[in-house]
Amino acid sequence: MSAISPAARKVGFGTKIAYGFGSIAYGIKDNGFQTLLLLYYNQVVGLDGYQVGLAILIALVLDAFIDPVIGHYSDHLRSTWGRRHPFMYAAALPVGILYLLLWSPPTGNPAVTIAYLVLIAVLVRTAISCYEVPSSALAPELTADYHERTSVLGYRYLFGWLGGMTMGILVYTVFLPPSKAYLNGLLNPAGYHGYAVTAAVAMVLAIVISAAGTHGQIKHLPKASPTRTNLRETFRGIVATLRNKAFLMLLVSGIFGFTGQGLTFALSVYFNTYFWQFDTRLIGLFTFSVMAGVAFAFMISSLVSRRIGKRATGTLCGVLYPIIGVAPFLLRAADLYPANGSPILLPMLFLNTTIATAFGVGLAITSASMMADVVEDAQMKSGQRSEGLFFAGSFFMQKCVSGLGLFLSGMVLDLVHFPKKAAIGGVPAGVLRNLVVTYSCLLLVVGLLAAYFVWRFPLGGKAEHDRRLAELAQVESHAFPLPGSEPEIAGQDLTDRDGRLSPAE
Repeated sequence: MSAISPAARKVGFGTKIAYGFGSIAYGIKDNGFQTLLLLYYNQVVGLDGYQVGLAILIALVLDAFIDPVIGHYSDHLRSTWGRRHPFMYAAALPVGILYLLLWSPPTGNPAVTIAYLVLIAVLVRTAISCYEVPSSALAPELTADYHERTSVLGYRYLFGWLGGMTMGILVYTVFLPPSKAYLNGLLNPAGYHGYAVTAAVAMVLAIVISAAGTHGQIKHLPKASPTRTNLRETFRGIVATLRNKAFLMLLVSGIFGFTGQGLTFALSVYFNTYFWQFDTRLIGLFTFSVMAGVAFAFMISSLVSRRIGKRATGTLCGVLYPIIGVAPFLLRAADLYPANGSPILLPMLFLNTTIATAFGVGLAITSASMMADVVEDAQMKSGQRSEGLFFAGSFFMQKCVSGLGLFLSGMVLDLVHFPKKAAIGGVPAGVLRNLVVTYSCLLLVVGLLAAYFVWRFPLGGKAEHDRRLAELAQVESHAFPLPGSEPEIAGQDLTDRDGRLSPAE
């Protein structure tokens, strides 16, 4: 056996807070990439929507191949600070510096600007991955308890969204409010510099505080495998993980889910500004409804999954999220929604955003908890724990697909002929109608497909999980590696005809 499995223990409140706190950095980065980056380079810098979308897609796909490398070295690192923490500490300062550079591009030559965007975007996401991949791999290592994992990951998502949404409030109310020079504050170039500095500092602090706050848990975490594998074997292992049906179902669900998320985040600022015609101060208030939805998902995801199971919870959330998300547009088309300027429009959109966000985040939390359970399922079949490998594969998918969502957003903007540097109220009604219809159709399709593949998740509930843990504990009571056998990489089968891990001789 490559590593001793973690205990099914309760995780202290302080450890949960520290663990979740670091995801503030990822939340800020994700919010910036998904809601501001396309807008900034399209409407402020002046690049075409498809150029920005393609540049971001290229950057994310290139960067995605870095994650397995980070996961590989994180799984196999041997140090007095364990496998994960050296990467987490090392990532902090580069993350801040590179994020600051992302919002200070050279202008004048579009080709140079696009090349700069690709390069810096790759470096930013690589630096954040040096924290995020090892940190994510901590979740199944901190505890093997079936429901406790949902609680631990709930804190991660809570702080991640909290960081992104708090920065969103500052963007709309402090850095990019309307002014005499810029009635549409989102077009003010100077505001993006203040945002970048604040975001960079917050990201550095979040990573350092989280790494230091979880440092005391190192003694409880599984140690590195005594057997080293090379990168070629690691990539073979990633391919082999696709033979694990549970992992594959979550991966495919994530492909559709994160595509929808990328579309929603990138285009929501366009809808709020040009379709509903809110100024930046009112747009900033939407952040509170998003935060309320995240808090609601955090409070109920674990409770609901205890009642009906993780798979049913994830499926329910996956079905309701896109339907509620497009409901205001469908109702407006049927003249059943308040007109722009109505005093009840903003409260109704707030409520809709809160509910849709709750279901979207609920799906994310339960899916992440299900991914943590896949680790033991794979361990039963391969004989190795490869948290870094599985979570690197998950991040590989997320980055490629979130890039696809941003690319599709840029393509949609060009497809409907959305104007550059547009004023509020200055976009033709036909353009807005085409934008809304295209977005609604895409979100419904990818959202419902995400729910379908979560429903196809094959692992059972808590009873089956506890059985796997008991069998693994029995196997680990024997000496490893298996006598007369060579160490295996993730994905190779050590199971008997019943699908159980072969016991030691």
